[in-house]
Amino acid sequence: MKITIVGSGYVGLVTGACFSEVGIDVVCVDIDQSKIDNLNNGIIPIYEPGLEEMIVRNMKKERLKFTTNIAAAVKESEIIFISVGTPPDEDGSADLKYVLAVARDCGKHMNKYTLVITKSTVPVGTSLRVKKAIQEELDKRKVNIDFDVASNPEFLKEGAAIDDFLKPDRIVVGIESEYAEELLTQLYKPFVLNGHPIIFMDIVSAEMTKYAANSMLATKISFINDIANLCELVGADINQVRKGIGSDGRIGNKFIYPGIGYGGSCFPKDVQALIKTAGEYNYDLQVLKAVEAVNKAQKSILFNKILNYYNGDVKGKTVTLWGLSFKPHTDDMREAPSLEIVSKLLKAGARVKAYDPVAIPEAKHHFGDTISYYNDQYEALIDSDCLAIITEWPEFRIPNFNVIKKLLKTPAVFDGRNIYDKDEMRQNEFDYFCIGVDTVRYILK
Repeated sequence: MKITIVGSGYVGLVTGACFSEVGIDVVCVDIDQSKIDNLNNGIIPIYEPGLEEMIVRNMKKERLKFTTNIAAAVKESEIIFISVGTPPDEDGSADLKYVLAVARDCGKHMNKYTLVITKSTVPVGTSLRVKKAIQEELDKRKVNIDFDVASNPEFLKEGAAIDDFLKPDRIVVGIESEYAEELLTQLYKPFVLNGHPIIFMDIVSAEMTKYAANSMLATKISFINDIANLCELVGADINQVRKGIGSDGRIGNKFIYPGIGYGGSCFPKDVQALIKTAGEYNYDLQVLKAVEAVNKAQKSILFNKILNYYNGDVKGKTVTLWGLSFKPHTDDMREAPSLEIVSKLLKAGARVKAYDPVAIPEAKHHFGDTISYYNDQYEALIDSDCLAIITEWPEFRIPNFNVIKKLLKTPAVFDGRNIYDKDEMRQNEFDYFCIGVDTVRYILK
Protein backbone atom coordinates (compact mmCIF):
# COMPACT_ATOMS: atom_id res chain seq x y z
CA MET A 1 0.00 0.00 0.00
CA LYS A 2 1.24 3.51 -0.89
CA ILE A 3 -0.08 6.66 0.69
CA THR A 4 0.66 10.37 0.35
CA ILE A 5 0.59 12.86 3.19
CA VAL A 6 0.44 16.49 2.15
CA GLY A 7 1.86 18.78 4.81
CA SER A 8 5.06 18.01 6.70
CA GLY A 9 4.31 19.78 9.93
CA TYR A 10 3.64 18.20 13.30
CA VAL A 11 0.67 16.03 12.32
CA GLY A 12 1.99 15.14 8.88
CA LEU A 13 5.41 14.03 10.11
CA VAL A 14 4.07 11.95 12.98
CA THR A 15 1.45 10.35 10.73
CA GLY A 16 3.94 9.61 7.97
CA ALA A 17 6.58 8.23 10.31
CA CYS A 18 4.14 5.94 12.15
CA PHE A 19 2.54 4.55 8.97
CA SER A 20 5.99 3.82 7.53
CA GLU A 21 6.98 2.16 10.81
CA VAL A 22 4.42 -0.61 10.16
CA GLY A 23 5.61 -1.22 6.61
CA ILE A 24 3.52 1.17 4.52
CA ASP A 25 5.23 3.14 1.74
CA VAL A 26 4.72 6.82 2.53
CA VAL A 27 5.46 9.99 0.60
CA CYS A 28 5.31 13.24 2.55
CA VAL A 29 4.78 16.38 0.47
CA ASP A 30 5.42 19.99 1.38
CA ILE A 31 5.71 23.20 -0.65
CA ASP A 32 8.66 24.39 1.45
CA GLN A 33 11.74 23.22 -0.44
CA SER A 34 14.13 24.04 2.39
CA LYS A 35 12.06 21.95 4.82
CA ILE A 36 12.05 19.02 2.39
CA ASP A 37 15.81 19.34 1.84
CA ASN A 38 16.38 19.31 5.60
CA LEU A 39 14.12 16.31 6.08
CA ASN A 40 15.96 14.40 3.36
CA ASN A 41 19.13 15.15 5.29
CA GLY A 42 17.65 13.92 8.56
CA ILE A 43 17.02 17.39 10.00
CA ILE A 44 13.60 17.44 11.70
CA PRO A 45 11.84 20.82 12.04
CA ILE A 46 10.06 20.00 15.31
CA TYR A 47 10.92 18.37 18.60
CA GLU A 48 8.92 15.28 19.49
CA PRO A 49 10.39 12.40 21.52
CA GLY A 50 11.25 9.44 19.28
CA LEU A 51 10.25 11.12 16.02
CA GLU A 52 13.70 11.86 14.61
CA GLU A 53 14.91 8.31 15.14
CA MET A 54 11.77 6.86 13.54
CA ILE A 55 12.02 9.13 10.49
CA VAL A 56 15.69 8.39 9.91
CA ARG A 57 15.14 4.65 10.36
CA ASN A 58 12.34 4.46 7.82
CA MET A 59 14.09 6.73 5.33
CA LYS A 60 17.02 4.28 5.33
CA LYS A 61 14.59 1.46 4.60
CA GLU A 62 13.09 3.60 1.80
CA ARG A 63 9.60 3.37 3.23
CA LEU A 64 9.45 7.11 3.94
CA LYS A 65 10.24 9.76 1.35
CA PHE A 66 9.95 13.55 1.20
CA THR A 67 9.23 15.65 -1.87
CA THR A 68 7.73 18.88 -3.16
CA ASN A 69 6.28 17.12 -6.22
CA ILE A 70 2.63 16.78 -5.32
CA ALA A 71 1.61 15.81 -8.85
CA ALA A 72 3.74 12.66 -8.85
CA ALA A 73 2.76 11.80 -5.29
CA VAL A 74 -0.98 12.03 -6.02
CA LYS A 75 -0.66 9.89 -9.15
CA GLU A 76 1.22 7.16 -7.30
CA SER A 77 -1.11 6.86 -4.29
CA GLU A 78 -4.64 5.62 -3.74
CA ILE A 79 -4.94 7.37 -0.38
CA ILE A 80 -4.11 11.05 0.20
CA PHE A 81 -4.03 12.60 3.67
CA ILE A 82 -4.42 16.37 3.93
CA SER A 83 -2.35 17.45 6.94
CA VAL A 84 -1.70 21.11 6.26
CA GLY A 85 -2.23 23.96 8.70
CA THR A 86 -5.58 25.58 9.43
CA PRO A 87 -4.50 28.78 11.19
CA PRO A 88 -7.18 30.90 12.85
CA ASP A 89 -8.40 34.02 11.09
CA GLU A 90 -8.85 37.24 13.05
CA ASP A 91 -12.47 36.28 13.79
CA GLY A 92 -11.44 32.90 15.22
CA SER A 93 -12.57 30.80 12.25
CA ALA A 94 -10.19 28.27 10.71
CA ASP A 95 -8.48 29.36 7.50
CA LEU A 96 -9.05 26.60 4.93
CA LYS A 97 -7.05 28.02 2.04
CA TYR A 98 -4.28 25.44 2.39
CA VAL A 99 -6.71 22.54 2.74
CA LEU A 100 -8.66 23.57 -0.33
CA ALA A 101 -5.46 24.16 -2.31
CA VAL A 102 -4.47 20.53 -1.67
CA ALA A 103 -7.95 19.38 -2.66
CA ARG A 104 -7.60 21.22 -5.95
CA ASP A 105 -4.18 19.65 -6.52
CA CYS A 106 -5.74 16.23 -5.99
CA GLY A 107 -8.37 17.02 -8.60
CA LYS A 108 -5.72 18.24 -11.03
CA HIS A 109 -3.49 15.18 -10.81
CA MET A 110 -5.45 12.07 -9.75
CA ASN A 111 -5.55 9.45 -12.50
CA LYS A 112 -7.47 6.65 -10.75
CA TYR A 113 -9.80 6.16 -7.81
CA THR A 114 -8.48 8.17 -4.87
CA LEU A 115 -9.53 8.48 -1.25
CA VAL A 116 -8.83 12.00 0.03
CA ILE A 117 -8.79 12.24 3.82
CA THR A 118 -8.69 15.38 5.93
CA LYS A 119 -6.29 14.81 8.82
CA SER A 120 -6.06 18.52 9.58
CA THR A 121 -8.47 19.89 12.14
CA VAL A 122 -11.18 21.43 9.99
CA PRO A 123 -14.57 23.01 10.71
CA VAL A 124 -17.74 21.01 10.41
CA GLY A 125 -18.76 20.85 6.77
CA THR A 126 -15.26 21.14 5.30
CA SER A 127 -15.55 17.76 3.57
CA LEU A 128 -18.26 19.18 1.31
CA ARG A 129 -15.94 22.00 0.26
CA VAL A 130 -13.07 19.56 -0.29
CA LYS A 131 -15.27 17.36 -2.44
CA LYS A 132 -16.50 20.34 -4.45
CA ALA A 133 -12.94 21.60 -5.05
CA ILE A 134 -11.81 18.19 -6.32
CA GLN A 135 -14.82 17.79 -8.57
CA GLU A 136 -14.37 21.25 -10.07
CA GLU A 137 -10.83 20.38 -11.12
CA LEU A 138 -11.95 17.07 -12.60
CA ASP A 139 -14.65 18.90 -14.54
CA LYS A 140 -12.05 21.32 -15.92
CA ARG A 141 -10.06 18.31 -17.13
CA LYS A 142 -13.27 16.78 -18.51
CA VAL A 143 -12.48 13.44 -16.91
CA ASN A 144 -14.65 11.10 -14.90
CA ILE A 145 -12.64 9.62 -12.02
CA ASP A 146 -14.26 8.15 -8.94
CA PHE A 147 -13.10 9.45 -5.58
CA ASP A 148 -14.20 9.59 -1.97
CA VAL A 149 -13.52 12.05 0.79
CA ALA A 150 -13.21 11.12 4.44
CA SER A 151 -12.40 12.70 7.79
CA ASN A 152 -9.82 11.14 10.11
CA PRO A 153 -9.14 13.64 12.92
CA GLU A 154 -5.96 13.25 14.96
CA PHE A 155 -5.90 13.00 18.75
CA LEU A 156 -2.17 13.33 19.33
CA LYS A 157 -0.73 14.77 22.53
CA GLU A 158 2.43 16.74 21.91
CA GLY A 159 5.24 15.06 23.77
CA ALA A 160 3.56 11.64 23.48
CA ALA A 161 2.46 11.66 19.84
CA ILE A 162 4.30 8.51 18.75
CA ASP A 163 2.67 6.37 21.44
CA ASP A 164 -0.69 8.00 20.80
CA PHE A 165 -0.53 7.07 17.12
CA LEU A 166 0.86 3.56 17.52
CA LYS A 167 -1.37 2.72 20.51
CA PRO A 168 -4.48 4.92 20.13
CA ASP A 169 -7.39 5.06 22.51
CA ARG A 170 -9.61 5.08 19.45
CA ILE A 171 -9.46 5.89 15.74
CA VAL A 172 -12.29 8.09 14.52
CA VAL A 173 -13.14 7.98 10.82
CA GLY A 174 -15.88 9.76 8.91
CA ILE A 175 -16.75 8.07 5.62
CA GLU A 176 -19.28 8.23 2.80
CA SER A 177 -18.82 4.83 1.09
CA GLU A 178 -18.28 1.17 1.93
CA TYR A 179 -15.12 1.07 -0.17
CA ALA A 180 -13.61 3.94 1.82
CA GLU A 181 -14.39 1.99 4.98
CA GLU A 182 -12.65 -1.10 3.56
CA LEU A 183 -9.54 0.88 2.65
CA LEU A 184 -9.28 2.54 6.05
CA THR A 185 -9.92 -0.74 7.86
CA GLN A 186 -6.99 -2.23 5.96
CA LEU A 187 -4.78 0.82 6.54
CA TYR A 188 -5.34 0.90 10.29
CA LYS A 189 -5.29 -2.87 10.87
CA PRO A 190 -1.78 -2.83 12.43
CA PHE A 191 -2.94 -0.29 15.02
CA VAL A 192 -6.01 -2.16 16.27
CA LEU A 193 -4.58 -5.65 16.71
CA ASN A 194 -4.63 -5.20 20.50
CA GLY A 195 -8.27 -4.18 20.64
CA HIS A 196 -8.24 -0.43 20.07
CA PRO A 197 -11.42 0.44 18.18
CA ILE A 198 -11.97 2.11 14.85
CA ILE A 199 -15.15 4.13 15.16
CA PHE A 200 -16.77 4.72 11.78
CA MET A 201 -19.36 7.45 11.44
CA ASP A 202 -20.59 10.04 8.98
CA ILE A 203 -18.10 12.72 7.99
CA VAL A 204 -19.81 15.67 9.65
CA SER A 205 -19.93 13.81 12.96
CA ALA A 206 -16.22 12.96 12.70
CA GLU A 207 -15.37 16.60 12.10
CA MET A 208 -17.46 17.60 15.12
CA THR A 209 -15.90 14.88 17.29
CA LYS A 210 -12.46 16.46 17.01
CA TYR A 211 -13.65 19.90 18.11
CA ALA A 212 -15.91 18.51 20.81
CA ALA A 213 -13.10 16.41 22.30
CA ASN A 214 -10.60 19.26 22.51
CA SER A 215 -13.25 21.66 23.79
CA MET A 216 -14.22 19.20 26.54
CA LEU A 217 -10.59 18.90 27.67
CA ALA A 218 -10.16 22.67 27.58
CA THR A 219 -13.33 22.98 29.65
CA LYS A 220 -11.94 20.66 32.35
CA ILE A 221 -8.75 22.74 32.52
CA SER A 222 -10.56 26.06 32.81
CA PHE A 223 -13.00 24.61 35.35
CA ILE A 224 -10.28 23.39 37.69
CA ASN A 225 -8.39 26.69 37.34
CA ASP A 226 -11.54 28.63 38.20
CA ILE A 227 -12.10 26.45 41.26
CA ALA A 228 -8.42 26.80 42.19
CA ASN A 229 -8.72 30.58 42.25
CA LEU A 230 -11.74 30.29 44.55
CA CYS A 231 -9.86 27.85 46.79
CA GLU A 232 -7.22 30.50 47.44
CA LEU A 233 -9.88 32.96 48.59
CA VAL A 234 -11.73 30.60 50.91
CA GLY A 235 -8.64 28.86 52.30
CA ALA A 236 -9.11 25.47 50.62
CA ASP A 237 -6.32 23.44 48.97
CA ILE A 238 -7.02 22.69 45.31
CA ASN A 239 -4.59 19.76 45.41
CA GLN A 240 -6.83 18.05 47.96
CA VAL A 241 -10.00 19.09 46.14
CA ARG A 242 -8.62 17.67 42.89
CA LYS A 243 -8.02 14.29 44.52
CA GLY A 244 -11.49 14.34 46.00
CA ILE A 245 -13.31 14.97 42.75
CA GLY A 246 -10.92 12.98 40.57
CA SER A 247 -11.76 9.77 42.43
CA ASP A 248 -15.29 10.06 41.06
CA GLY A 249 -15.36 7.85 37.98
CA ARG A 250 -17.78 10.22 36.27
CA ILE A 251 -15.19 13.00 36.49
CA GLY A 252 -11.85 11.21 36.38
CA ASN A 253 -8.43 12.52 37.34
CA LYS A 254 -7.16 13.65 33.93
CA PHE A 255 -7.01 17.31 32.90
CA ILE A 256 -7.96 18.55 36.35
CA TYR A 257 -4.52 19.77 37.38
CA PRO A 258 -4.53 23.49 38.19
CA GLY A 259 -2.04 25.74 36.48
CA ILE A 260 -1.53 28.89 34.45
CA GLY A 261 -3.76 28.10 31.50
CA TYR A 262 -3.69 25.91 28.42
CA GLY A 263 -1.83 26.74 25.23
CA GLY A 264 -0.49 24.93 22.18
CA SER A 265 -1.68 24.52 18.64
CA CYS A 266 -5.02 22.82 19.36
CA PHE A 267 -7.05 23.89 22.37
CA PRO A 268 -7.05 27.69 21.85
CA LYS A 269 -7.62 27.42 18.10
CA ASP A 270 -10.25 24.69 18.29
CA VAL A 271 -12.29 26.37 21.02
CA GLN A 272 -12.32 29.60 19.01
CA ALA A 273 -13.26 27.79 15.81
CA LEU A 274 -16.15 25.93 17.43
CA ILE A 275 -17.48 29.16 18.92
CA LYS A 276 -17.28 30.71 15.46
CA THR A 277 -19.05 27.74 13.86
CA ALA A 278 -21.87 27.97 16.40
CA GLY A 279 -22.21 31.69 15.66
CA GLU A 280 -22.68 30.94 11.96
CA TYR A 281 -25.74 28.92 12.97
CA ASN A 282 -26.95 31.64 15.36
CA TYR A 283 -26.14 29.51 18.39
CA ASP A 284 -24.30 30.92 21.39
CA LEU A 285 -21.84 28.47 22.97
CA GLN A 286 -21.88 30.13 26.38
CA VAL A 287 -19.86 27.46 28.16
CA LEU A 288 -16.97 27.62 25.70
CA LYS A 289 -16.95 31.40 25.75
CA ALA A 290 -16.51 31.17 29.52
CA VAL A 291 -13.78 28.54 29.07
CA GLU A 292 -11.90 30.89 26.77
CA ALA A 293 -12.30 33.87 29.11
CA VAL A 294 -11.10 31.91 32.16
CA ASN A 295 -8.07 30.65 30.27
CA LYS A 296 -7.11 34.10 29.09
CA ALA A 297 -7.27 35.46 32.64
CA GLN A 298 -5.40 32.46 34.08
CA LYS A 299 -2.30 33.28 32.05
CA SER A 300 -1.85 36.43 34.15
CA ILE A 301 -2.22 34.70 37.53
CA LEU A 302 1.46 34.03 38.12
CA PHE A 303 2.52 37.52 37.06
CA ASN A 304 -0.03 38.97 39.49
CA LYS A 305 1.38 36.86 42.32
CA ILE A 306 4.89 38.10 41.56
CA LEU A 307 3.67 41.68 41.35
CA ASN A 308 1.80 41.42 44.65
CA TYR A 309 4.82 39.91 46.39
CA TYR A 310 6.87 42.96 45.45
CA ASN A 311 4.10 45.35 46.53
CA GLY A 312 3.08 46.24 43.00
CA ASP A 313 6.53 47.18 41.70
CA VAL A 314 8.88 44.75 39.92
CA LYS A 315 10.91 47.42 38.15
CA GLY A 316 14.57 46.47 38.37
CA LYS A 317 13.77 42.98 39.67
CA THR A 318 15.23 39.91 37.94
CA VAL A 319 12.88 36.97 37.47
CA THR A 320 14.11 33.54 36.35
CA LEU A 321 11.67 31.34 34.46
CA TRP A 322 12.04 27.58 34.38
CA GLY A 323 10.24 26.39 31.27
CA LEU A 324 8.98 28.27 28.21
CA SER A 325 7.10 25.73 26.08
CA PHE A 326 3.36 25.37 26.63
CA LYS A 327 3.87 21.86 28.04
CA PRO A 328 6.80 19.50 28.70
CA HIS A 329 8.40 17.27 26.03
CA THR A 330 7.83 19.76 23.22
CA ASP A 331 9.36 22.98 21.93
CA ASP A 332 5.94 24.32 20.90
CA MET A 333 5.29 27.82 22.22
CA ARG A 334 2.07 28.60 20.39
CA GLU A 335 -0.28 30.30 22.86
CA ALA A 336 2.10 29.35 25.69
CA PRO A 337 1.48 31.07 29.05
CA SER A 338 5.15 32.14 29.01
CA LEU A 339 4.37 34.57 26.19
CA GLU A 340 1.92 36.47 28.39
CA ILE A 341 4.06 36.29 31.51
CA VAL A 342 7.24 37.51 29.82
CA SER A 343 5.38 40.32 28.10
CA LYS A 344 3.90 41.56 31.38
CA LEU A 345 7.19 41.29 33.27
CA LEU A 346 9.10 43.25 30.65
CA LYS A 347 6.39 45.88 30.42
CA ALA A 348 6.53 46.29 34.20
CA GLY A 349 10.29 46.89 34.06
CA ALA A 350 11.59 43.52 35.22
CA ARG A 351 14.52 41.66 33.74
CA VAL A 352 13.77 38.10 32.61
CA LYS A 353 16.15 35.14 32.54
CA ALA A 354 14.98 31.77 31.22
CA TYR A 355 15.91 28.12 30.94
CA ASP A 356 14.07 25.43 28.95
CA PRO A 357 15.47 22.02 27.95
CA VAL A 358 14.41 22.28 24.28
CA ALA A 359 12.40 25.45 23.59
CA ILE A 360 15.09 28.14 23.71
CA PRO A 361 15.61 28.24 19.90
CA GLU A 362 11.87 28.66 19.46
CA ALA A 363 11.71 31.23 22.26
CA LYS A 364 14.26 33.40 20.47
CA HIS A 365 11.80 33.76 17.59
CA HIS A 366 9.29 35.24 20.04
CA PHE A 367 11.45 37.24 22.44
CA GLY A 368 14.63 37.96 20.52
CA ASP A 369 17.23 39.53 22.81
CA THR A 370 14.68 41.05 25.20
CA ILE A 371 15.35 38.25 27.70
CA SER A 372 18.44 36.24 28.67
CA TYR A 373 18.73 32.55 27.86
CA TYR A 374 20.64 29.88 29.76
CA ASN A 375 21.66 26.29 29.10
CA ASP A 376 21.65 25.35 32.77
CA GLN A 377 18.70 25.75 35.12
CA TYR A 378 20.84 26.73 38.11
CA GLU A 379 23.05 29.16 36.21
CA ALA A 380 19.87 31.00 35.27
CA LEU A 381 19.22 31.66 38.99
CA ILE A 382 22.44 33.56 39.74
CA ASP A 383 21.63 37.07 41.03
CA SER A 384 17.90 36.62 40.38
CA ASP A 385 15.29 37.89 42.81
CA CYS A 386 12.89 34.98 42.39
CA LEU A 387 12.10 31.80 40.47
CA ALA A 388 8.91 31.11 38.50
CA ILE A 389 7.98 27.60 37.33
CA ILE A 390 6.23 27.91 33.95
CA THR A 391 6.46 24.41 32.45
CA GLU A 392 6.43 21.17 34.46
CA TRP A 393 9.50 19.54 32.89
CA PRO A 394 10.47 16.38 34.85
CA GLU A 395 13.93 17.75 35.68
CA PHE A 396 12.30 20.51 37.74
CA ARG A 397 10.41 18.14 40.04
CA ILE A 398 13.18 17.34 42.53
CA PRO A 399 15.70 20.17 42.28
CA ASN A 400 18.43 20.99 44.76
CA PHE A 401 16.56 23.42 47.00
CA ASN A 402 19.69 24.35 48.89
CA VAL A 403 21.33 25.50 45.67
CA ILE A 404 18.20 27.41 44.63
CA LYS A 405 18.09 29.25 47.95
CA LYS A 406 21.80 30.00 47.82
CA LEU A 407 21.66 31.47 44.30
CA LEU A 408 18.49 33.57 44.67
CA LYS A 409 18.65 36.98 46.31
CA THR A 410 15.48 36.11 48.20
CA PRO A 411 14.05 32.57 48.61
CA ALA A 412 10.88 33.25 46.60
CA VAL A 413 9.39 30.59 44.32
CA PHE A 414 6.25 31.04 42.21
CA ASP A 415 5.06 27.62 41.12
CA GLY A 416 2.69 27.86 38.16
CA ARG A 417 2.30 24.08 37.91
CA ASN A 418 1.99 23.00 41.57
CA ILE A 419 4.90 20.59 41.32
CA TYR A 420 6.21 21.28 44.84
CA ASP A 421 4.72 20.54 48.24
CA LYS A 422 3.87 23.65 50.21
CA ASP A 423 4.87 22.08 53.54
CA GLU A 424 8.25 20.99 52.20
CA MET A 425 8.82 24.47 50.79
CA ARG A 426 7.97 25.92 54.20
CA GLN A 427 10.43 23.58 55.88
CA ASN A 428 13.08 24.76 53.42
CA GLU A 429 12.24 28.35 54.39
CA PHE A 430 10.96 29.47 50.98
CA ASP A 431 8.37 32.11 50.29
CA TYR A 432 6.25 29.83 48.16
CA PHE A 433 3.27 30.57 45.94
CA CYS A 434 1.35 28.09 43.80
CA ILE A 435 -2.09 27.85 42.21
CA GLY A 436 -5.21 27.21 44.28
CA VAL A 437 -3.61 27.16 47.72
CA ASP A 438 -3.70 29.97 50.27
CA THR A 439 0.10 30.06 50.43
CA VAL A 440 0.16 33.59 51.84
CA ARG A 441 -0.15 32.15 55.35
CA TYR A 442 2.92 30.00 54.72
CA ILE A 443 5.26 32.89 53.91
CA LEU A 444 8.05 33.26 56.43
CA LYS A 445 9.03 36.84 57.10
